Amino acid sequence: MPKFAANLTFLFTELPFMERFAAAKQAGFDAVEVLFPYEFSAQEMRHELIRNDLTFVLMNVPPPNWTGGDRGFAAVPGCEERFRRDFDRAIRFADVLKPRHIHIMSGKAEGMVARKTYVENLKWAAARAPKRSLTIEPINPIDMPGYFLNSFDLAAEVLDEVGAPNLHLQFDAYHAQMLTEDVAGTWAEHGHRAVHVQFADAPGRGGPGSGEIDLAGFFATLDAEGYAGHASAEYTPQSDTRETLAWLPRP
Repeated sequence: MPKFAANLTFLFTELPFMERFAAAKQAGFDAVEVLFPYEFSAQEMRHELIRNDLTFVLMNVPPPNWTGGDRGFAAVPGCEERFRRDFDRAIRFADVLKPRHIHIMSGKAEGMVARKTYVENLKWAAARAPKRSLTIEPINPIDMPGYFLNSFDLAAEVLDEVGAPNLHLQFDAYHAQMLTEDVAGTWAEHGHRAVHVQFADAPGRGGPGSGEIDLAGFFATLDAEGYAGHASAEYTPQSDTRETLAWLPRP
């Protein structure tokens, strides 16, 4: 099985945020991610990571917290200055938290001007943080209407156009199913670009076994192909998180 991580924005929400790190470790995870960590103390989070011997695998740009606000500005014409300011703030958090990857969100936009803005901002970010692994992730329009990066083909085109060695694909099985209804086929076409994987079942974004995706088969494919990154659980538990973890291999 691949190396699994817990998304602490989605999982263990029955606990106060800082207690979720220990809960993830106790449940059998060795890695975690947080979508928007900016409302918390970076130093305190780092302490919890070290105390629980956890790898921090991913955080998002831009800084607004999870409870509201726009989901990115990288593709929004006229917001270049805000994107770059927010990116620099995210890097300051990353200097403390030391994530494996930083996901850059495109925001809501459309058209060729938006695409040009997106490509130029990604080129700038990749050059600004050349030692950081940066990712982009296609997101389905049902969950996020108007989001610019809404297809895997578009993601591949953008990655080729940017041409930066530190910019990669973030592959979410849930969004792949919602966008294409073919997780296996989408992975076969685009998985070679992926450095980070996330998953939930679909529809409904519940845990493995609650929907239509053959996640066990997907995990087996990751293993067979030698995928070396993490696969992060980013689903909405319908009960106490620990009651939804039958899918997680135990040591």
